[in-house]
Amino acid sequence: MNLNKIFQLVFSFILLLTITSVTFFFWASSSNHKESGYSKLIENNFPASTDDDSVFSIITYNIGYLSGLTNNLPVAKTKKLFDDNLIRAYHEFKRMDADIICFQEIDYYAKRSYYVNQQEALQKLGYNYIFQAVNWDINYLPFPYFPPSAHHGEVYSGQSIFSKQPLTNNERIVLDRVADSPFYRDAFYLDRLAQVSKSTLGDDTVIIINVHFEAFDMPTRTKHAKYISTLHTKYKDDYPVLILGDFNSDIRYPNAAIQLIVNLPGIKNAVDLDKKTYPSIKPTARLDYIFYNEDYIELKNSRILTEFGNVSDHLPVLLEFRVKKSNY
Repeated sequence: MNLNKIFQLVFSFILLLTITSVTFFFWASSSNHKESGYSKLIENNFPASTDDDSVFSIITYNIGYLSGLTNNLPVAKTKKLFDDNLIRAYHEFKRMDADIICFQEIDYYAKRSYYVNQQEALQKLGYNYIFQAVNWDINYLPFPYFPPSAHHGEVYSGQSIFSKQPLTNNERIVLDRVADSPFYRDAFYLDRLAQVSKSTLGDDTVIIINVHFEAFDMPTRTKHAKYISTLHTKYKDDYPVLILGDFNSDIRYPNAAIQLIVNLPGIKNAVDLDKKTYPSIKPTARLDYIFYNEDYIELKNSRILTEFGNVSDHLPVLLEFRVKKSNY
């Protein structure tokens, strides 16, 4: 075989490989759903609660798509793992009977969790109002990187607010992305979100802000904290405000982004900052918080819900509270 023929074969192979790679990149990073549907309110017809107690409860939980301690690890995950974790989560939530639950990393339809709509399964606990905010809609997520058999594949996932009482004025706010992230990573990366809802609790309207901050880039995470601080300022004088979620920031570290929220005037943290939420077994870090404005909200009880075990790699946080004064 002459040199020219070898050159043609090599060139053809490289060209074919390039075309295949580019085609895969655009297919894999494309979405399956219309962006207009990324924010929606779902209403159900479960029997309404008749509890007249003035004490309300709210839980925040990064449910980690029910993958337990295997979240983001390059290991095989059986359907039994997800089924068992769903049963356990359902049981614990039924026992807690919270008025509001705010989820992060909940799958609506994803290969990594065997295409089970986790939101649909858990709303059967009796939540008539679900604010769904999608932050990941992708044909194929090639992560964890190796082996390919561990790839997440198709992902349709996000954050959800479950409420027994009406949710109104629902906003899906996309937070800043990592500015210097390479295009090939950014194309597959999730949107970091803040969900803002108004919920009617008794005679009062409460503002709920459910967040999931950037995990890997501190400057971006700090931008998220600054933005949430401005949201708090917008509402704090007129409404009871609850800011909660996975902040991906541990107060122990110097210049931690979470300090910007902890130090806001008039804001209180629901659970002592030395209590840990991550990982769910023998936790060493605090990433999950509930904050409230003390002028409007009185803390009645709060704790880390260790009874959920390793359903997720995070532990949920509970706040039981009473609204001090009406905003009418």
